Amino acid sequence: MYQITVEQHFDAAHFLRGYQGKCEAVHGHRFGVVVRLKTSRLDEVGLGYDFTVLKRHLADILSRFDHTCLNDITPFDEINPSSENIAASIYGELQPRVTTDSVSLSSVEVWESPQSGIAYSPD
Repeated sequence: MYQITVEQHFDAAHFLRGYQGKCEAVHGHRFGVVVRLKTSRLDEVGLGYDFTVLKRHLADILSRFDHTCLNDITPFDEINPSSENIAASIYGELQPRVTTDSVSLSSVEVWESPQSGIAYSPD
């Protein structure tokens, strides 16, 4: 089994509605996003999935988050923009773009800082 991994980031503000603590106030992060695909097959060139294509798909999704207040954009105008919800949202948007017969989206990680992050996988 091969795992294909790319990492990108975006800068955004957010706040957590109903949270009892500092994160209830508007604050910002440089969110790191790590995407992992899995495949057991390689194509005729010897690739599991083209990094360039995966980076482009992820950049398209993250561009609408970058330099925003996440609470102002869909779906975070209705659900809290927690790292967990951000990761699940990215997963949901990315999955139909990368799933083929031989490749599937394994997980999406979102890091709020170098020490704090989560991984989302629907399994």
